Amino acid sequence: MQTTNDSTRILRMAAWIWIGFLLAMLVMDSVLYLPQVQGRLGQTNPAPLQQFVPGQPGLPVNPPPLGSQRLIPVVLYYFANLSVAFLFLIFTYWTWIQAQMGRLYYPALLLAIAVAPILINVLVVPRFPQGPLSNAEGMALRQLPVLFVALALVAWEYRLPHIIFFSVSTAALELILIFANAFAYQNLIVFIFIAIIRTISFIALGIFISLLVTQLREQRESLRAANANLTHYASTLEQLTVSRERNRLARELHDTLAHSLTAISVSLETAKAYFDVDSNKLRGLIETSLEATRKGVDETRRALKSLRSSALEDLGLGLAIQRAAESAAARFHLNLTLDLPDPMPSLSPDVEQTLYRIAQEAIENITSHSQARNFSVHLKGGGHVELVIQDDGVGFDPHARNPVDHFGLVGMRERAELTGGTLKIESEKGKGTRVVLTI
Repeated sequence: MQTTNDSTRILRMAAWIWIGFLLAMLVMDSVLYLPQVQGRLGQTNPAPLQQFVPGQPGLPVNPPPLGSQRLIPVVLYYFANLSVAFLFLIFTYWTWIQAQMGRLYYPALLLAIAVAPILINVLVVPRFPQGPLSNAEGMALRQLPVLFVALALVAWEYRLPHIIFFSVSTAALELILIFANAFAYQNLIVFIFIAIIRTISFIALGIFISLLVTQLREQRESLRAANANLTHYASTLEQLTVSRERNRLARELHDTLAHSLTAISVSLETAKAYFDVDSNKLRGLIETSLEATRKGVDETRRALKSLRSSALEDLGLGLAIQRAAESAAARFHLNLTLDLPDPMPSLSPDVEQTLYRIAQEAIENITSHSQARNFSVHLKGGGHVELVIQDDGVGFDPHARNPVDHFGLVGMRERAELTGGTLKIESEKGKGTRVVLTI
């Protein structure tokens, strides 16, 4: 199994827990044994001690006097355990070893943290001086926390059958070593019961850890899938926005540049026909063409300026709508009624952008197609935002087959839907048009 960064981090954490536990046990053993050593060294004729035999406490023998030499098993125990633990820690930071071992890296370290405590415990602890943690129960307590860490490593990387195998195999390994060293263990039944209880506990705890790890990975996969969907949605939305801006640009150019060029083309064709017939008429047609050209240039500049305008960012929603309406009224000599709240309601940037662009489009339709003399712009805030733009122009039939070619209704509706709003257009021929945007 290929080692991941998460697995390496978990192994590194296990190494530090292992070392921390050993240091804590070292402090505890120092408290237990050093006073005994110092006391025995201070006696001139020490009395015989009872040597502890695991499984049968109190079995009397005649040991040599308790002295510093009796601490050799304790020193050996911590030297061996700490050596393996620090080597384990070094391997978790040594990337070259990880690369060389590949798929064997995680199982090898898992084997080390599972086998080393059992092996050292069985071979060394029975030779400890008599103390609370040198009997069968004490032996189990000395290795149990480290084996719990090893169990968590198995549950993190593998499935339930591996957890059961780990629990059974560690108990079996310990019992095999104990039977092989049976001369040091007088009551083997105690170790068998401890191994059975530990195996059952490990399996139960391993199942619980495995369920937690599985749920964690499912949530991570779900989050990764949601993130991928969100990225795809953002990309799609960006493409859709670009496409709609292109459509808007096409409408702007169609309503300005294309109309102007068509009018100029018609005037020039007529002038060509009168070239040799009526010079006065020809001069008038040329003047008309020049006027149409100037108007077309002005309208094209205005459209391009509108497309790249940052009026909304510079002025805010209220002033931006006011400037667009007053500019249209001044250019086409229209009467304007403007009703904007002061102060403006607090709105999100996308809602403000929608309000401004739809107002801009509706005002442009009034100046280009409605032949109106009066128009009004009303904006209301509160529980919802409502923008109403009304004119007294010629109107149109909203149910006609293709009413959207010149009025940009599709783009306005699309903008409204993007922000969760609704666009309502009321119009009738000869009775003007009313545009209502509600968000």
